[in-house]
Amino acid sequence: MARPLFLFLVSLLPVLAAILVYKLDKLDPVPYPVREPRQQVLVPKQNNRMLDGAEKIGVGLLLAPEDVAYDPKTEVIYTGCADGWIYRVILNDYAAAVAVEKWVNTGGRPLGIAHGFSGEILVADAFKGLLNISKDGKIEVLTDEAEGIKFKLTDALDIAPDGTVYFTEASYAYSLKEAHADFLEGRPHGRFMSYDPSTKETKVLVKDLHFSNGVAVSPDGGSVIFCETPMMICKRYYIEGTKKGSVEVFVDGLPGLPDNIRYDGEQRYWIALNVKTDKWWYLMQKYPVLRKIAGIVMKEGKWFEIVKGGGVISVDLNGKPQEYYHDPDAYLITSSIRIGDHIYCGSFVDPYIMRLNIRQKPAV
Repeated sequence: MARPLFLFLVSLLPVLAAILVYKLDKLDPVPYPVREPRQQVLVPKQNNRMLDGAEKIGVGLLLAPEDVAYDPKTEVIYTGCADGWIYRVILNDYAAAVAVEKWVNTGGRPLGIAHGFSGEILVADAFKGLLNISKDGKIEVLTDEAEGIKFKLTDALDIAPDGTVYFTEASYAYSLKEAHADFLEGRPHGRFMSYDPSTKETKVLVKDLHFSNGVAVSPDGGSVIFCETPMMICKRYYIEGTKKGSVEVFVDGLPGLPDNIRYDGEQRYWIALNVKTDKWWYLMQKYPVLRKIAGIVMKEGKWFEIVKGGGVISVDLNGKPQEYYHDPDAYLITSSIRIGDHIYCGSFVDPYIMRLNIRQKPAV
């Protein structure tokens, strides 16, 4: 009798240990808001193997080039990497001939990048805040707090025709190293803001956002598109006209988690989708207990290893999907821009920029 009891108690140990770990873990998830539509948008043209025929730019030199900002005057891409450096990527028809140059190290983690009107570069640095970098490489912190709250994860930005900088803070509660915890917790810690360079004033325009991310000013300068990554939605904030100050849905039900957004000058926005979403994410949104368990499993950054299926979706000026490039093996695509016949994609983990000729490998 004693032996079966002993074996039973031993068999309970892993269960008791798991319960203890669960109880002691600090993550306290809440349900995400229930929204409609729950169906994904329909995209008329797709390429579901975008890695086939794709080229790698700057292999081994660019450690996780998160955003890609193109300057058509110089034909140079600026990108910020995990080592703190902003690199200049001088394009060439041949991938092997593309030159990569170190430019400026922010001392932080540069994420979103935008070109100013006088040759300067503006940077959303996850650790430092909103930065201005002059043509000669001088770094100035424009702002690192709003409404008395220090930025913890400055994320993406763009510049309006009047010079106002619109940018997002993904979370005021979690840093970049803890970003997965923000997703799993499900609380709205994100903010969409503006910075006026003439008055040096920072305003919070929209708060209580779920991991607010990519930003793109509309070509007419009348509105700004920004996204909420875990909600699979991009929204439009009006900065001019009768709707000034209001927010409406731009595109919802995206087939992945949206990251950076860029306008290509040809009536298209390109939205990077860092990971494909399916029933698994809808279940995670609905049931906090699943995110609690996932948080325990995903400690120490292990979540990077399971997030694949990334891609890029193009939408027109009204948010209507046009093309969708994706691949089951694409790994945390965080930005994309069309330049001529190619799309260039940044990544939060890959040591290169991916380039795909969409004339040769079109979405059909």
